[in-house]
Amino acid sequence: MSRKYFGTDGIRGTVGQAPITPDFVLRLGHAVGRVLRGSHERPVVLIGKDTRISGYMLESALEAGLNSAGADVVLTGPVPTPAVAYLTRAQRLSLGVVISASHNPYEDNGIKFFSARGEKLPDAWELEVEAAVDAAPQWVSSSEIGRTRRLDDAGGRYIEFCKSTFSADLSLRGLKIVVDAAHGAGYHVAPDVFHELGAEVIRIGCEPDGFNINDGFGATSPQALVKAVHEHRADYGIALDGDADRLQVVDGAGRLYNGDELLYVMVADRLANGQAVPGAVGTLMTNMAVELALQQRGVEFVRAKVGDRYVLEELQKRGWQLGGEGSGHLLALDCHTTGDGLISALQVLQAQQRNGRSLAQMLEGVTLFPQTLINVRLAAGQDWKRNSLLAAEQQRITEELGQAGRLLIRASGTEPLLRVMVEAREASLAQRAAERLAQAAVRG
Repeated sequence: MSRKYFGTDGIRGTVGQAPITPDFVLRLGHAVGRVLRGSHERPVVLIGKDTRISGYMLESALEAGLNSAGADVVLTGPVPTPAVAYLTRAQRLSLGVVISASHNPYEDNGIKFFSARGEKLPDAWELEVEAAVDAAPQWVSSSEIGRTRRLDDAGGRYIEFCKSTFSADLSLRGLKIVVDAAHGAGYHVAPDVFHELGAEVIRIGCEPDGFNINDGFGATSPQALVKAVHEHRADYGIALDGDADRLQVVDGAGRLYNGDELLYVMVADRLANGQAVPGAVGTLMTNMAVELALQQRGVEFVRAKVGDRYVLEELQKRGWQLGGEGSGHLLALDCHTTGDGLISALQVLQAQQRNGRSLAQMLEGVTLFPQTLINVRLAAGQDWKRNSLLAAEQQRITEELGQAGRLLIRASGTEPLLRVMVEAREASLAQRAAERLAQAAVRG
């Protein structure tokens, strides 16, 4: 059964347009509360959010909906998405909810959920919630209405958790690090994590005003980080996205490392320190060079569908610990139950510190294949799978690439976009092929 409201990462859209409206979010909160009441006598739900101006409005609606179904609510204020996963588990609560649209602009917002164990919830749970949303409400009596309270020092609790994942035998003393929080949820916790581990920290993208999240800063706009690292002669730069579950890293030479490269560094570090790494999980977008490099080191590599929830599902199925996406969603299940930009950054810095080698040195011999990614905006109701012109062009390019490359066409799970990716050993070939596919997608 297909989902009506949920996408690949919760429910997301433009604020003021269905489904991201106060009335729907009220109904959603009520539906979630009803579903929880089926297995919890008195459920308690944690709500965190990023820094978007709309977060306050949606938080109020969600809180009211949960209370109206007899669920208690705990509010954290702005905190990273992975902080909600951690705090839900640490506080032994029934459910964690994040109000965020991640790397999207401030006009968008969304709702995503974590289980009591701090993990993404399965499709079956989302379908149950969708059925409850469309059902008639069942308001509880006045004596059963849920209560709401705030969690003291949610940010401080999360900072200590992040620090606990970094080796106690190491520190960041002597390093100058630029931290870019994208004016998002990590603005008041990310700099403190690195500072408390000994680094000199330069803050950028840490002044949210409700409207500037992801605007020219953060993991989706790393140019600001590269510039700041150069200006301050820093050793490293760390960029998060709006909800701080995505990571980009820059070294002192201005080289930018994406999630594929950072995943390889995390695997290589564990191997160098005698830890067994039977396998790692990437996605359909993961660069072929990383797959080949891992296989050469005896590490099996498996591709999941695009989306960190699918990487997580594959890791859990196989009992593995490390996975991620080139976009910077990285999973280290020996540290946290979900992708965490801060913890991933600490794992990368830990690898550099205990191996005594730079990131560039750790990636010697791993030369990424050129990739070209073009986003094609889809018209309302447009079915790209029925585009015969695109299908024919896809067939021709597949034959032309042969074993020297690959292509991937997929619809975004969070935006009305068709993502066209071509990977080849030659950059010019990847660029030309991707442009041909994009033109066919538009014309068809």
